Amino acid sequence: MSQNNKMKQPEINCSYDELRAAITLQPHPRNPNTHSDEQIKLLAKIIQHQGWRNPVVVSKLSGFIVAGHGRLKAAELLGLDEVPVDLQDFKTEADELAHLVADNRIAELSEINRAKLADAIAELDTGEINLELTGFKKPDLDELMTAAPPDTSDSLDEKTKTCPHCGKVI
Repeated sequence: MSQNNKMKQPEINCSYDELRAAITLQPHPRNPNTHSDEQIKLLAKIIQHQGWRNPVVVSKLSGFIVAGHGRLKAAELLGLDEVPVDLQDFKTEADELAHLVADNRIAELSEINRAKLADAIAELDTGEINLELTGFKKPDLDELMTAAPPDTSDSLDEKTKTCPHCGKVI
């Protein structure tokens, strides 16, 4: 969707301090994170369907975005005039920069249980919603669903062990 093709403002399903004109928001010049066109298109599709679940976070100290650069780009792709903004106080520029870096890095450090993910995707695969709203494209979903074994972690007693040599459960 281009800037000339504006869409209705998506529902706002998050806390925020104010709505701001998207064109007035300033990306942080030291933001080390980049967003591919594919990622922004997926994020725009999610915002369009789900509404805003997270605001763009702006520092009161510098006036720059410290979290939500991708959300702003998705809003621009959707042709939205305004975005929800959460204004944050930072004591120092170092605190602000640390938050900017940590916001992306903490998510990178998580690990996904592929079996539980496959179970969740299988549960959603009813035709009720477009599965791309999970953030996965069809080829990735196909690979996930064929590669992941079913999740049995909840069905086994934590004290149960299997002998690696004979297979006997002890």
